[in-house]
Amino acid sequence: MAGSLAFAGNDNKLTREEKAAGWELLWDGETFEGWAPALNGRKIEDGWYIEDGELRTRKFEGDRKTIVDIRTSDWYDSFILTLQVKITECANSGIKYFIQYNSNIGCEYQILDDKHHPDAEAGVGGNRKFASLYDLIPADQSKVNFSVGGWNDVKIVVNGNHVEHWLNGELVVDYYRNNQMFDALVNCSKFAKQKGFGTFRMGHILLQNHKDEVAFKNIKLRKI
Repeated sequence: MAGSLAFAGNDNKLTREEKAAGWELLWDGETFEGWAPALNGRKIEDGWYIEDGELRTRKFEGDRKTIVDIRTSDWYDSFILTLQVKITECANSGIKYFIQYNSNIGCEYQILDDKHHPDAEAGVGGNRKFASLYDLIPADQSKVNFSVGGWNDVKIVVNGNHVEHWLNGELVVDYYRNNQMFDALVNCSKFAKQKGFGTFRMGHILLQNHKDEVAFKNIKLRKI
């Protein structure tokens, strides 16, 4: 189902109650302020544009190595991140966290059209489907319900080593990192050779451009 209508008419703004509770806007709805290319030598405008209060990826063909992912300028450790995302048919994207400087590798909240994109059948046990911890932990498919072409509510909660993925009001992934089980999952994934993967205390938050059309808005964060 599509995401909540709670943002209607109030996109990319904080309510008085949100401000009092310590929420901040990570994206102002009008500029790229507070964001930077994840990798040096790239330009945000080559992969992203802003229209109608939406932060949108540019769809293009070509070498995956030229794609521009963007990350927050600031670093975060424990936080609640909420946003809305809209995907087109067969789209692939993601939200990554614990990103280090000049890198686009980190724990990823997968964003994918599971019904049409072939990556949904890759990986192990569905761990590349929408809202999964990409290539590590599958989202609970009994609770995964999303819209293609409509807005979906995403929430990521990081409290030290405890992490939760939420989709449209449902908790779909719940895990702890920096333990033996997490290390075993990493060692069996495509990240096995990535030194320190998922172990960093803090890092940037990243939005991925995977060559497909995806839109984001209402990107908010509260430190905890």
